[in-house]
Amino acid sequence: MNDSFKQHGAFSWTELMTTDVEGAKQFYSRLFGWETATMPMPDMTYTVVKAGGNGVGGIMSMPPDAGDMPPMWGSYVTVDDVDATARTAESLGGKILVPPRDIPEVGRFCVIQDPQGAVISAITYSMPPQEPQ
Repeated sequence: MNDSFKQHGAFSWTELMTTDVEGAKQFYSRLFGWETATMPMPDMTYTVVKAGGNGVGGIMSMPPDAGDMPPMWGSYVTVDDVDATARTAESLGGKILVPPRDIPEVGRFCVIQDPQGAVISAITYSMPPQEPQ
């Protein structure tokens, strides 16, 4: 497992939520030379983005509960305990936009908005992200 998936405070993943997964895959693959691989998940299909053969991020369709949110990139920071991190964020004046929840076979995450309005996700991995072929 890459150290960023274990190191508290390390940026470990970036993810695009979009209305056009195929278009995004084509655009970013041509723009940055990324390779992509499909990873079936229980309730959706996820695209892993690879640079130099290593998984560095993902692309997914906008979730149904996203409402009018525009397509966007988000970053994940590894933490030792997602639930504790969410509580700490709130105590520091942050807001929890997505409460801690599990991602099957990946780990547990939450989405935090800082007091200035910026959004970031925290994650504790239960295992390394899968590297689909």
